[in-house]
Amino acid sequence: MTLRTRITLLTSGLLLVTLLALGVALEGLLRNFLYRNLRSELLEASNQVVRLLNLGGQALLEAGLPASLYAELQLLPEENPALLAREGGISLQKSPALGSQRLLLKEADYHTLLERGEAWAYAELPREGPPLKLLVYARRVEVNLGGTVWQGALLVGKPVENLESTLSQFARIYAGTALLVLLLSILLARNLVARALEPLEWVARRAEAITTRPEPLPEPEGRDEVATLVRALNGMLSRMQKAFEAQTRFLQDASHELRTPLTAILGHVGYLLRRTPLTEAQKESLEVVKREAERMGKLVSDLLELSQTGSWRMEPAPVRIQDLLEEVKEEFAKSFEGEMEVEASPELWVQGDPDRLHQVLANLLSNAIKAGARHIWLRAFDLGEKVVVRVEDDGEGIPKEHLPHLFERFYRVDKARDRERGGSGLGLAIVKAILEAHGGEIWVESEVGQGTAFSFALPSAAPPPPPR
Repeated sequence: MTLRTRITLLTSGLLLVTLLALGVALEGLLRNFLYRNLRSELLEASNQVVRLLNLGGQALLEAGLPASLYAELQLLPEENPALLAREGGISLQKSPALGSQRLLLKEADYHTLLERGEAWAYAELPREGPPLKLLVYARRVEVNLGGTVWQGALLVGKPVENLESTLSQFARIYAGTALLVLLLSILLARNLVARALEPLEWVARRAEAITTRPEPLPEPEGRDEVATLVRALNGMLSRMQKAFEAQTRFLQDASHELRTPLTAILGHVGYLLRRTPLTEAQKESLEVVKREAERMGKLVSDLLELSQTGSWRMEPAPVRIQDLLEEVKEEFAKSFEGEMEVEASPELWVQGDPDRLHQVLANLLSNAIKAGARHIWLRAFDLGEKVVVRVEDDGEGIPKEHLPHLFERFYRVDKARDRERGGSGLGLAIVKAILEAHGGEIWVESEVGQGTAFSFALPSAAPPPPPR
């Protein structure tokens, strides 16, 4: 998961949590406001019912109460008030909205009313469909009905379905608005994060472009975090450059110091072989010394070549692949006793250093010949943006377990046999380094007893303009 995606998801997650918390808070505030108003209405309605009962009884109650108010006066037994809790008491007066129904509370609510003198509770009235839910205010009262004072419990209630409907509508509107805000915020956050990360992506692209020798990155203006990062990277690259230079100088000095005694050894061995009478045993020993000295000389040359990776003087130019393959074929045809074929279109061009690409093909052909090939094919294919060159032989092949390590330095498939063939174990590592310096890649396929095919891909190029 990219940094851009992680930041976008984190921002979206925080926004989602904030919107949820805000929605819960707003819904709670709205619910509290609506129910507080309803409770105030019920308290006022309770006082109004008491006044109407004292003034005119049931007749005035029917005339003075709104149709949406549910009220009932229930007798409070003096000898045993607990009967009210068990049986709902005896109904003395009812509002017209109740009709033949009774406004009854649960037993626990009646106990609260008897203990505290008042209680808030919910009650349900049966009707078609779901029952009608009411918020009820109950309190103990004394009313004068027809000259007789009665101790009773007055229950006043109003439906809450309108309040709940308002809250549900608010929840739907808020959810839709929050979802729209969240989607717009995700898009906005993604664009802002992308813009904020552009400098870092630029640094990453420039760092990825460093394939061989480290080069300092251009420092952006300003003193922000990106400029600090670039300066830190340049400091690291500078230290790496110094380390590479020190390594190269060491290898060059070591190679020079090793070549001097090797040249002397080969010179004296050659003199002894040519100008002095030798026994067969002496001659055989000197041949071994000469062969090993030559192998050491090639090893020193390969090490020096590999140490210069990244500092080669590349002279890139359009190279026609067909010409390059024909040139290498002609060079090796004199020493190769088998058959060699070239299959390439004259329209295939790559951008590269002709000498270095020639070195790559010469190395691969040399390996094929050392592997006992009798037939070698040099082919090239056009893949649009890339050109693939394939060096295929019918030699002895390479076991599969060795294929992943072939391009490692000093890796040999058969150490004893490779040493006899003069291999240093560095040839394919040099080939890989040259191709990577050209922006290319190399891979190998092989089957024991069937042969080996080395393929490498290079960016294709346009042919040079015709000379005027």
